[in-house]
Order: sequence, then C-alpha cells, then structure tokens
Amino acid sequence: MSAALEIVAPGLMTSVQDLGRYGHQALGMPVAGAMDPVALRLANALVGNAENAAALEIGYLGPTVTVAADSVRVAFAGAAKLTLQLAGGGEPRLLKPFRSALLKRGDRLAIGAVEEGSVGYLAVAGGFAIQPFLGSLSTYMRAGLGGFEGRALKAGDRLPLALDAAPQGEEQELAETFDYGTGAIRVVLGPQEDRFTSKGIETFLSETYTVTKEADRMGLRLEGAVIEHTKGADIASEGLVTGSIQVPGNGKPIILMADRQTTGGYTKIATVISADLPRVGRLKPGDSLTFAAVSVEEAEGLRRAQEAALRRLIEGIRPAQPDVTLDLAALYNENLISGMVDARTGVGR
Repeated sequence: MSAALEIVAPGLMTSVQDLGRYGHQALGMPVAGAMDPVALRLANALVGNAENAAALEIGYLGPTVTVAADSVRVAFAGAAKLTLQLAGGGEPRLLKPFRSALLKRGDRLAIGAVEEGSVGYLAVAGGFAIQPFLGSLSTYMRAGLGGFEGRALKAGDRLPLALDAAPQGEEQELAETFDYGTGAIRVVLGPQEDRFTSKGIETFLSETYTVTKEADRMGLRLEGAVIEHTKGADIASEGLVTGSIQVPGNGKPIILMADRQTTGGYTKIATVISADLPRVGRLKPGDSLTFAAVSVEEAEGLRRAQEAALRRLIEGIRPAQPDVTLDLAALYNENLISGMVDARTGVGR
C-alpha cells in the first residue's frame, strides 16, 4: 500500500492548500490558497520543500493523523499543542512548532486548538501525491475542486504522500519568530471611494470593527458602525482581488479573502495592502480591528520590507537544538539530601 497520512480525526477545518491557483480568474475560478501564506512558506522551508508546495491548512482545531509510511518529516507553523504518540507505546511527548520532526510508521500526531490566530500549517517533506487541478493543489471547497477530493478532510481519509520515506538529514528550526505586526490594518482607499460620504470614510478609518461568526475562507463579515454611501451600494459587476473591502447596502464592511468570488457588484471602499493580508487571514470571530489609510507607494514599500524580512528568516533556518528534558523518574530515585542541620542547635547530622 502506498505511503499516506491516515486521518484519525479531521479537526474543524483541515484542507490541502498551496499559495493559490493563478491565471484562471477570467474563467470565474477563484485563486483559493493559504489564508496565511507566510506560515505556509515557513512550514515548507522547515522540511525542505519549495515554498509553494501544498500543506495542510488547519483551521481552529487540528487533526489527528497516523503515519502509514516508512517515515515522514513534518513541521507545523502556528501556535498549537502537538502531541506525538509513538507506535511502540510509552508516554506521549510534545513536539515544538516551527521545528521539523521525523515520524515513523504507526506514530500518531495530534494537533490541538490553534491558540494564536485561526490557522496553522502542517507541511510534509516531499509533499502530497495528488493530481493538480489547473496547476494547483489548493482546495476550493465551494465548488468541490482541487486538493483531496475537493473538500475538507474527514476521518478515514488516506492522504497519499509523494515519498515512501523521509529524506536523510538533521532536523531544522526557525532561529526566531516572524513578526506579523500590530495596530491598524493598513488599506489603500478605493476604487469606489467617491461612492461614500466624507463621514462614511471617516467612520471606516476611525471606528473599531469586530469579526462576526459568519467569517470563512471566502470573506470576513465585520460588525460595527454603519458606513454611509452617497448613491447606494450597487455598481456594475467588476473584478475583485484578495483584500477588497466591499460595503453592501447595510453599510457593514466585508473583507474578501482566499476563496472570494472573482467579480462583484458592491462598492469597495478600500483594499487591504499585501503586507497585512497574512495578519487578516489569521483573524477569527470576535477579533477586533481598525483601519488606517496608506498610499500605494507606502503599500509597495511595506510589502518589499516584509518579503525581505521573511527571506532573512528562511535563510536563517538552523539545525534544531537538541531537546533537553528532565528525567523525573531518575531524579526521584536519587538521594538528593546529603545531610541535615538542627535549626535550634546548629549541629549537623
């Protein structure tokens, strides 16, 4: 039987994603791809894959997988508890995120809740043996296309691996963490800026908005102050990009994300800059955000600076430091007391 990861429990939303399916939007095909492309690239770099290789995008709560291969090297980029149960039994042990690990046949890895942001990525050395659709392995679930059978993973799936055994080599780790930034989400105003009143623009740039429970891979619906239009919310349908912020008739903004439609007929007040898209892709229901306007030139400079920082981080990947663990059983068996002193007399015994 071919090498695979067997899905014991799928988690809440686990799918195969790469950096997206480009060049087909004229046919109405969304780009899809990773909600947080930075984390995907880091996970792939840690196991020696091309940065665009497909990995498992894990939303909110991770899966439990069993290795059905001689060995596999994995790395998780994100904040979650990673519990490894070896095939031979014994006490489970914890793995570190942003560090590669070699798993053997029968080993079981459980990925817990994503604790910072909404997504994390599990990359495997060599990637998955899945047929690309229009040049990409990204899953577009709304149409049932790409990835593994066009859907999120479910219990009992066998996700085929490209390699029967992990490549030779030592484990790798990040030397430092990636800085996603804080503060307001930066945007370039437009393209329908003139369809909003000056008060509407001021509201958008000054009020705090909250991600609603309707958030998904297609877009983030926001709750907050109503944004005023000048001549209504409807326009002739036109092309959209990831990060477009539509404002429909109710005046509540929607940030369009990876699985967005390719065209739309609502006014767009602004577009999230490329450098802040990974941070927006990590937002979850209940998170709050504000917006700040920047120029196109500033947005381009921020994206170049982010890419340079990411490249330095990837180039700085180093051999993993050995795990140092305390053997409590051995410690308890040792006589750690060499003597006693009577507190009243000062006489040692």
